[in-house]
Amino acid sequence: MEYTTLSPLAMFVNAGPVGKLVMLTLVLASVYTWVLIVLGVFSVLKIGKATRSARAGGDVGVLAPVDAAGRAAASWDLAGESIGEKRERIAEVMSRTAREFMAKEEGGLPNLAVISSVAPFIGLFGTVWGIMSSFAGIAQSQDTSLAVVAPGIAEALAATAYGLAAAIPASVGYNRIGAAFSRVGQNVSHYIEDAALAHVSGRPVPTHKREAA
Repeated sequence: MEYTTLSPLAMFVNAGPVGKLVMLTLVLASVYTWVLIVLGVFSVLKIGKATRSARAGGDVGVLAPVDAAGRAAASWDLAGESIGEKRERIAEVMSRTAREFMAKEEGGLPNLAVISSVAPFIGLFGTVWGIMSSFAGIAQSQDTSLAVVAPGIAEALAATAYGLAAAIPASVGYNRIGAAFSRVGQNVSHYIEDAALAHVSGRPVPTHKREAA
């Protein structure tokens, strides 16, 4: 193994078979991380837009299943049910549908958490393997010069860098997108409260300024 440059591609090309496997795994994890981040941001934006529009009396957009569940629940007339009880029932049906919808939209967050937790350890495995390669080179050549140990150490550090390159965006994305989903989830809850009242009273969904999108 000869390293003449610190570029990631050169590190990969000059690494051993195990090092290449580790780096390739981390590169794929990094690409998958950015795909999940983009999808998560897109989901947050479309839910936020739909919530604002729905609360303003416009198109419900992606919240159509939640709205349909509310309308279906409002069409049921139960004997002896008060207006307050009917409103609670409608809100509960809409909330259950919204939870299922939000869980589907947040589907990539657990994967970001896994990548942020596992990627450093995969990189650490590559680090340990590279150091082992250095010691094997010393034993084979009976020489402790820097030229003998440098390739293995370089491979070890490269694996560490690849691991961090995958773990850091995954960790940041998980926390930031998770917080954004929490905010839009609160706005969806506010919409459900307004919609439940509107279904009971027969008035349009009122507009408030509670959303923090």
